[in-house]
Amino acid sequence: MKIELILIFLISALSFGQRTDFKEVNFKKADSIALVYKGESLENLPILSHKLTKDLKLDVEKFRAIYTWICTNIENDYNSYLRTSKKRKKLSNDRESLLSWNKEYLPKVFRKLVKERKTACTGYAFLLQELARLSNLNCSIIDGFGRTATLNLNEDSIPNHSWNAIELNNKWYLCDPTWSAGRILLEENGPRFERDYFDGYFLADPQLFIKNHYPIDQRWTLISNPPTFKKYIEGPVVYKEAFKPCIIPLMPEKMNLIAVKNQTINFSVKHVGDNKSNSIKLLIDRGSGNNSIFPTTTSNKQVTTIEHTFTKTGIHDVHIVIDDAFIATYVVHVKKK
Repeated sequence: MKIELILIFLISALSFGQRTDFKEVNFKKADSIALVYKGESLENLPILSHKLTKDLKLDVEKFRAIYTWICTNIENDYNSYLRTSKKRKKLSNDRESLLSWNKEYLPKVFRKLVKERKTACTGYAFLLQELARLSNLNCSIIDGFGRTATLNLNEDSIPNHSWNAIELNNKWYLCDPTWSAGRILLEENGPRFERDYFDGYFLADPQLFIKNHYPIDQRWTLISNPPTFKKYIEGPVVYKEAFKPCIIPLMPEKMNLIAVKNQTINFSVKHVGDNKSNSIKLLIDRGSGNNSIFPTTTSNKQVTTIEHTFTKTGIHDVHIVIDDAFIATYVVHVKKK
């Protein structure tokens, strides 16, 4: 109980940050060190942590080297994810049994991680926490709900994902090493991991991170007014490409919208930092192919409003595409009246 109270105090007392806090920091040295030690053994974590951080001065550089090394050396084990998901679902109504199973299962996860260099999200988060801790960095594992175009959630869903929070310069930052490491391709012969490091989930903006990461403990959203879980699962699908330039979909708040013929709907996005968009379009699919539309847009400081009038009835899948990157998807049901 004492430890929990201390943690509550720490979370509430500290401020929260985002990647732009370190825009003056060049991560080339940290990334090059991670590359030098590619394939290094996991048998001795203190030695690995020391090698990755000994030549770096800033804590954020040390964390970057550890993060990059994990994301470029560990394979995502989709079959392990399916097995753990099945077990957690089975125990979802028995909290004590679930916590007990989690505690017993973690050593097995780590043994497989050390031996085969593959793991599910829990293993990624655990390894990041441990290597950071060995370099005197305060890193926490966050459990919750991840949401993508292929991960459908409802109000009865159980937690399906884990990620991390890291304390740097008395601020907390969010990151997701699992989703940074690459992608799972579901092929005819079974799932296959494709390694493809993605930088957008490193010290991500909390306002954007909450679009596809919902923690069990809402304090770890790191935002002052987090949405309810219901609002979270009702929101638009937000793609990882939104994270690299940091473009936050603002409105509408719900993915499924109802409109009448000839009604205009405004979609708005927020650009964080210095990024500016050269091209904004809507890709609309009515079931018979995609139709690219360059809509009317207006900008007010960091917020861009995208207007479109729906002149045809039916179901419209509306994809917001900025500089050829898919940012978010809405579904608009257009009725006659």
